[in-house]
Amino acid sequence: MNIEEEIKQPVFRSPHQKAYINLVYTAGWVEQQQSAQFKPFGVSLPQYNILRILRGQYPKPTTVSMLIERMLDKTSNASRIVDKLVAKELVTRQQCPNDRRTVDVLITDKGLALLMQMDELEGGKGTGITNLSEEEALQLSKLLDKVREKN
Repeated sequence: MNIEEEIKQPVFRSPHQKAYINLVYTAGWVEQQQSAQFKPFGVSLPQYNILRILRGQYPKPTTVSMLIERMLDKTSNASRIVDKLVAKELVTRQQCPNDRRTVDVLITDKGLALLMQMDELEGGKGTGITNLSEEEALQLSKLLDKVREKN
């Protein structure tokens, strides 16, 4: 369904306004699709993002500040998310032996096992992104990179 039908707005002021509204709407729609897929696993999208970062660092621990740098959603509270993952026993948090001001975060075996179960969702499966051909997906990525370029 096109954006005009989705939001019941037949006319836009400009192609740029239409593209902007479509981008914002679609980003929210994809996030809803992923949230629904993650629900049976008991994790949110930001929690999944942190687990993936930690798996990439494994077996080395990482810091909360490094997690913040690499997170997809920069508005998420990484410390709070780590607290929730610790409570679920998916990660551990310990004071760094080399720097007492730093806290090391490490994914647990339970967290690694959960990600293995969730690997089938990798790449946006079930969110509509797989409706694109590989060429279209590359083109979309290139266009989105261009949107983020500084004016």
